[in-house]
Amino acid sequence: MTSNLPRRTLLAGAAGTLAIGGARAQDAKPIRIGMTVSSTGAFALAAQSGLRGAEIWVDDVNSRGGIAIGGTKRKVELVKLDDRSDKTIVPKVYETLIKEEKVDLCFGPFGSTLTAAAVNATEAADKFMVIWSASADSIYQQGYKYVVSATQQAGTLLGRPGVKAFAQLGAKKIAFAYLDEPFPAALTNGAIEEAKKLGLEVTINEKFAKGTKDFNILIQKAKATGADVFMPTAYEGDQMTIARQLREMNVEFKAVYLVYASQPQFLAIGKDALYHFSQTLLHERINWKVTGGLDRAQMMERYAKLFPNAQYAADFQTALAYGAGAALEQIIVEAQSLEAAKLKAAALKLNNKIVTVTGPYEIDETGKQFKSEFAVMQNMPSGPEAVFPPEIATAKAVYPAPPYKDRK
Repeated sequence: MTSNLPRRTLLAGAAGTLAIGGARAQDAKPIRIGMTVSSTGAFALAAQSGLRGAEIWVDDVNSRGGIAIGGTKRKVELVKLDDRSDKTIVPKVYETLIKEEKVDLCFGPFGSTLTAAAVNATEAADKFMVIWSASADSIYQQGYKYVVSATQQAGTLLGRPGVKAFAQLGAKKIAFAYLDEPFPAALTNGAIEEAKKLGLEVTINEKFAKGTKDFNILIQKAKATGADVFMPTAYEGDQMTIARQLREMNVEFKAVYLVYASQPQFLAIGKDALYHFSQTLLHERINWKVTGGLDRAQMMERYAKLFPNAQYAADFQTALAYGAGAALEQIIVEAQSLEAAKLKAAALKLNNKIVTVTGPYEIDETGKQFKSEFAVMQNMPSGPEAVFPPEIATAKAVYPAPPYKDRK
């Protein structure tokens, strides 16, 4: 995909000629789903990782002959246009998808910034939009009627599993810090609310600016509060720097929670990553009992088949988008329609009746997702293990973490 706008790409799936359901299914009008994908810019890697998840879902649906509506199976076409990671062009691109490409419904773009820009266009056209990655709570506070987050929790809910896990482990005090941007701020605010609800003392809540490279003062300040747990939230590069500086300064907490610590790139820093807690939706140790779509192992097998030359392995963005497609399929089957109002009613009716690769599903009237919680991981010498929630835990958490001198 190039950065020239607009560009139209169709995906009918690897089994596009499979005639399950006979000629009637083969000749039926396809379900056209529009989305934008960043080919360049800050969101390109994550957006394309999510796109591969959506393509796995389309491939799986079409290999089964499509989605049955009114007794006829209809295949899926994914219509993709480039948004170049630019929120200023996103509304126009979604208008193009709706008015010129005649899509039946939409997938959101990657992230809160672009999704917030897209949703006015979809709402104005009475089109159903499935969110797969945007976490900003503000999206669900605007009164939109036809928005559903199928897998991605809102930002203020994302940090709560970690806090719950630490409360169960016996932590009493937590020090928070966050990058001064919407996602880290929302996660931290929600985690603080959860900590207070569970009776944990919040010893500090410090924000730091984008571009910060030296976290020594912040680390020392958190340590001086007597916190059991240090929970600094930022993006992966900053968190890797914090992990290194914690060891270099020999500053120890009973637990350190770094959102991205179980990601492959983070693990590459070696012993600096050991025993840190994190969260993810996709790992070989996380295996939900799926009722909608492929399970984790099946999704990964399909990923290897469809993208043998992909630069990166599947990650939680892949799982979010795939899971969103799997949930959407059940919503369409329940609604037996592509009309936005009927899809939204079906999405609400299916609360707590869907489990995808990312976990259980439950929304409220605004479309906000309350389930599909990230699993809490801890980096053990043998690799990351799921330690919370109990129903998918593969190991007991090591708490307190051992001193740095004993980490091999």
